[in-house]
Amino acid sequence: LASPAEARAAGIRIIPQEPEIIPHVSVAENVHAGALPRRAGRRLDRAELGRRIRADLERFGFDKVISPDLLGSDLTPAQRQIVEILRALTGNARVIAFDEPTSSLSDTEVEALFALINNLRDQGIAVIYVSHRMKEIFRLADRIAVLRDGTLAGVLDAGSAHEADVVRLMVGRDLSTLFTRQDVATDRVVLDVRGVTTDAVRDIDLTVRAGEVVALAGLIGAGRSELALALAGDQPVHSGTITLDGRQLRTGRPGAAIAAGIGLAPEERKAQALLLHRTIRDNTSLVVLERLRRLRFVRRGAERQLAQEYTDRLRVRTPSIEHEVRKLSGGNQQKVVLARWLARKPKLLILDEPTRGIDIGAKIEIYQIIADLAKEGVALLVISSELPEVLGLADRVVVMQNGRIT
Repeated sequence: LASPAEARAAGIRIIPQEPEIIPHVSVAENVHAGALPRRAGRRLDRAELGRRIRADLERFGFDKVISPDLLGSDLTPAQRQIVEILRALTGNARVIAFDEPTSSLSDTEVEALFALINNLRDQGIAVIYVSHRMKEIFRLADRIAVLRDGTLAGVLDAGSAHEADVVRLMVGRDLSTLFTRQDVATDRVVLDVRGVTTDAVRDIDLTVRAGEVVALAGLIGAGRSELALALAGDQPVHSGTITLDGRQLRTGRPGAAIAAGIGLAPEERKAQALLLHRTIRDNTSLVVLERLRRLRFVRRGAERQLAQEYTDRLRVRTPSIEHEVRKLSGGNQQKVVLARWLARKPKLLILDEPTRGIDIGAKIEIYQIIADLAKEGVALLVISSELPEVLGLADRVVVMQNGRIT
């Protein structure tokens, strides 16, 4: 198979973790891209395209979830995932690989996807399902193939295997405990938030001490990420005060927040944190360029030394620091985001869903980084939707609902 076109002609379909959607054309054109129906000559047959997409949506149970006329740029993350799935199912599919397909789907959409996968299996289609979520793996799989560091660590029969067996193969050792939490918090208040109100949150009072890990828990839409963005200066604050290490911050200015000592690793690392087509070196040095410059020029030697130091410290798996960030795995991309802020040495580090979409080995390494930062006296505010993670990492848990702390 010398090209994607040859693989597709052979019946192989890939549904990537990050949906690749053409922004300014409709759902119908996105789904049938590369195989659009034509009239005599080369003109697009819109009537036939409309019939095909309506039949596709109805057949796979997505007709109530998505309109065929929506533009790609207007789709929600869940709808983008559905478009990728529909695209893969067009034509003569014989093997379909799903890469983390549920990462942006609601519970109802996940159930529809699982029903679809079982239906595909019943039709004799081979399914490869890539996931870090144990419940999904044991619910769907006949066999479980475990990869570690680019090699096949083992294959297990799903009917007789246990979760601990899978985790052992993934990490290469037994896990007596995932978390290495110690009580290292001091009495010094680093972050003091009083009565903060934005478009998304109301009357927020919050403190985080040096060496303390405070978790923000709550359902999606509770206002946790919006609060993080407001603290980092990315959303306007209508009222209230944010004080860092005894000094009141000017709100609504990311530069002022960074200069004061706040770092944010946002929820969507690809869209909000990383320059995907730039190197690990470029991404790591981004917030410390003034420290690395001579006059108006960056000292490349100092930049390389800094990037190499943090790449080694966080064990980023890469051929070199000149490797493009887009080519790294999710866990290693997240480590590059952390390396950036470690280089800055923040007083407060906000981590929004720091382990979403990464494997358990990388999770353990990130938990260790969080524990090490707390030991160094950094104040940590961690947002997570995984309850075991919240309970394992945090000294205190602050629960949010509908934009308020409850």
